[in-house]
Amino acid sequence: MLALFDPLRRITLVSTAFRLFLACLCGAAIGLERSAKNRPAGFRTHMLVCLGAAISTMTGIYMFTERHLLMDISRMGAQVITGLGFIGAGTIIVTKKNTVKGLTTAAGLWTCGIIGLAIGSGFYEGGILATAFVLFIETGFGFLGKFRRPPEFRILVHYEKKQALDQVMRFCKDNRIVINNLRIRSDAGAGSEDASLYSAEIALHPTKSVDRTLLLDRIVNMAGIDEAEEI
Repeated sequence: MLALFDPLRRITLVSTAFRLFLACLCGAAIGLERSAKNRPAGFRTHMLVCLGAAISTMTGIYMFTERHLLMDISRMGAQVITGLGFIGAGTIIVTKKNTVKGLTTAAGLWTCGIIGLAIGSGFYEGGILATAFVLFIETGFGFLGKFRRPPEFRILVHYEKKQALDQVMRFCKDNRIVINNLRIRSDAGAGSEDASLYSAEIALHPTKSVDRTLLLDRIVNMAGIDEAEEI
């Protein structure tokens, strides 16, 4: 451990101010990166999480070492880690296109809280290094998102003959589009004489980038297909 931090390991007024300041600084560094990407939890949220975790740890240490209360000083920190799960869950959303967003922010908030616990306990080196690693992971590995497969989407196809659906499925296979789910229902007798006899809800997961508008146009122009739309 670094000797320059040794005078600040004990709970004193100076060390308390330093720990709280360092917790705010580390939380702000992570939060600024999230704010720059317009994520749900940003600058102030990360600062408060890290600050709250730090003061929680310091309170446990103070009650045990200074007030000589018989207690488990790690209990408060454990409750902080558990509580952060509920905060992180609030940043996770499922979009209309069935894609999940906010997992990285939730993981960052959870890690930010643990960084606060480390700083609050006087483990300054660990808190600072963890902050640097979090920033490196969130910024340095952003390019990996370019290699992710496009998200799944669903289309609704109305058709008159069963053979028409075979054309759609063959077209998807030829274009390397995986069919994850298929639901077919009969619309016969549901309305006017011009109504389609069948409709199919298809969940598609392309293995490469695809123009959805062009895809739907190609499907609509197939023989026996009355209508196709994204849902």
